[in-house]
Order: sequence, then structure tokens, then C-alpha cells
Amino acid sequence: MSSVDVKARKNAMRVLKERFKTIIEQIQRGEKPTLIMPKRVLSNTIYDEKSKMLLLGPDVLKRSFIDVNEARKFMQTLLMASIIYEALVNNEYPTIRDLFYRGKHSISYRDVDGKLIHENTWDEQKESDSVIRDLEVFMNVLREEMLILSKEKGKVVGNLVIKSGDDVIDLSKMGHGAYSIEPTPDLLEFRDVDAEYVLVVEKDAVFQQLHRYGFWRKYKAILVTSAGQPDRATRRFVRRLNEELKLPVYVLTDSDPYGFYIYSVFKIGSITLSYESERLATPNARFIGVSMTDVFGDGVFQKILNNVRELGGFTKSALGRLKKKKPYLSESERKNYVIKAKQRDIERAVELVGYDVAEKCIESSEVRSKLKKKEGLTGYPWFRTPEWIRELCIFFNTLNKLEIEAMASKGLKFLADTYIPEKIEGNDWID
Repeated sequence: MSSVDVKARKNAMRVLKERFKTIIEQIQRGEKPTLIMPKRVLSNTIYDEKSKMLLLGPDVLKRSFIDVNEARKFMQTLLMASIIYEALVNNEYPTIRDLFYRGKHSISYRDVDGKLIHENTWDEQKESDSVIRDLEVFMNVLREEMLILSKEKGKVVGNLVIKSGDDVIDLSKMGHGAYSIEPTPDLLEFRDVDAEYVLVVEKDAVFQQLHRYGFWRKYKAILVTSAGQPDRATRRFVRRLNEELKLPVYVLTDSDPYGFYIYSVFKIGSITLSYESERLATPNARFIGVSMTDVFGDGVFQKILNNVRELGGFTKSALGRLKKKKPYLSESERKNYVIKAKQRDIERAVELVGYDVAEKCIESSEVRSKLKKKEGLTGYPWFRTPEWIRELCIFFNTLNKLEIEAMASKGLKFLADTYIPEKIEGNDWID
């Protein structure tokens, strides 16, 4: 076992002891055993304009052993804490799936009528996962810091030397492969770096193409892929590169609502893990593309502005002052590369920017009639900016999307030597 793991293990055990010692003290004083922690609910999740992150609000919940509505959750929380503590003591590295099985059993008791009742501690992993998140909030300790492992997903390559455990690894010497970002990125030590920025690529296939092409060598970049929706380890790793090494972060995704949301998870955080945004989110991350204006230019948007007075809370004149954009694709290339958006893509876009924007930008009355005008569907604040309103308005109007691979199909050399460098050098991004 590495010295780094030993230190993390001791710290996690110490925090567990300190936090749950309060329960023993409550019982000794004759008080009701109660856990008090911040509420992990949507209504208590706020977007902080100053930090540009999703954070938990001030509301707390009280989980009491003698409260019939909270007793089950109270039991689950203490059970999971004891399982994690036992794993730490025994020098184990459980996965979240392991923890589910270790705590899954039936409790038998008789009710007031004498009937024998059997009740499971939890039935599905999502239930035990929720308890782990509760513990993270209660203890202010990430599960990774408790040496709880998860499946590796993200990859990285570049002129970066790290220390993992007791081993020093040069990420520029990975051959055609890449370093899999380990589930405990905070235990990594950055030893040496020779890079000017970080490029996060949504698609693993495009990441591999750029890696084989030698993009990161030529442009002194740290190349990272989230392989789709980013896991916690990848988000934390990217945050550390930006925060500790002061490297700018650029995110390259598909030109569709799901790609846009992946970018926002890196930048703002996610609702589910808003309690850890300060460690997982990278507020300085910039969206480099693929944007709808990269595909269509801004001509479509200018035509829409001619027919409205305001859009998304901004006046026509304010939106008209956005920097003009020319497309990177010709009309014939667009016809070959774009894909027709599906209903779920449209509904996802409405979630991002709001029904009011969609209603004014969608030309087809048939498409508009299929949209569900849900109460409170006003979009996320970080997408209600002039730049994002333009991007999503073009999406609603054209009802088309485009994958990063389309840019590579135009030529890998075009993607690596024209598109990405020009976007970065020309400050052509959304912040």
C-alpha cells in the first residue's frame, strides 16, 4: 500500500469517528439520535452568479432515529458509515457496487399484531448510492477520499508527469494509448508540466484521432476525454489542472443540446453533485465548439431577430451586437454532415434555455405543438446568455445537430490544424 493511500485512509477514519461520535454523545445525554445535514434536493440547489457554480443552499434536514418517516434513512446512513469504516480499517478498496452488496440484507421483526415482517436494508443500488452521497455531505469528504472506487472512464495524454501512489508516470510516453484517470485523482501529485492549455474532448474516438495525429505535441496541450458524460474523477482532474497548474480549459463537444450540457457539467457542476461543485466544477472552462454558428454561421439568427422585439429577456439590439460569425462548413458540407434532431433533442434544448426561446425560434407550428409547456421550464441561468440564446435559437430553427466526427470527416488535418487552433487563437469561444 502506498504512503499516499495510508495517509488518506487515516484521515477518512478520523473524520468518520469525529462525525459519528456525536450520535453516541446524544444517546449518553438522553437525547434523540439525530443527524443534521444539508438538503440534497433541487429546491435547495442554487446557481451562484459570483462563483459561477451550482451550490447547495442553506436548507438542512434532520434525520432522527425515532421519527417514523426518517428511521429507515437513519439506519441506512449509520449502516453505510460502519461498512465504509470497516473497509478502511481492513485496508480494503471497495467499489460503490461492493458497498451495495455488503449492506444488502433483510431485517426481520414482528409488528404490533405479532406478524413477522421482513424488510430489506435497500433494494436497489441507487438507494445505497444516495446514502453514500448523504455521507459525503454530512462529513464534507468525497467518497474518493474514503478510497471508495468506481469504474475508470476518462483518459489523458500530454507533457505531464504525475506521481500515482509510489510510481512516477510520464503521460507523454503512453504510446498509442493514454493514461486512465484513476478514481482517486486527489491522490495524484503533479510533478512536471509543459503545456499551454487543456483540451477536453467529449468523444473518445475523436480523442484517439487527435492523439494519434500528435495534436498535443504540436500544440503543447494536455488532451483529455470524458468519453461522454463526465465522471467525477475526470471532472476533478480537469479542475486540478486549471486550478493548480493555471492551464486554460477548452471543451469540445458535439453540436447538440446533450453536448452543450456536458460542457456545462464541467463548468458549472451538476444538480446531483452540487454539494461538491467547489471541487468538481471548473468555472473558467470555455466552450470551444462545435457550436451551431460554426455550422450555420449567424445568418439564420439575424433573420429571426428581424421578427422579434426581445428574446430570452434580451432586446433585439443587445442580441444584434454579438460578434458576427462565419460558418466553417460550406452549404454542401452541411447537407452531408448534419443530422436531423429528434424530439428528445428538442425537449432537452428547451430544458437548457427555456420554452419562451424555443417558441420564438421554432418555425414549424407542428413541432411547437409537440412541445410540453411545463410550468417553471424557464431554462438554466447559465444558458440564458446572449451567446447561448443565439446557439440554441439556431438549433431550434434548423432542427439539426452535428457530431464532432463530422469536422474530422472534413479532414483530421482540418480539425487539428485549422478548426481548433483558429478557435483558440481567435478567442472564438463561449465563456
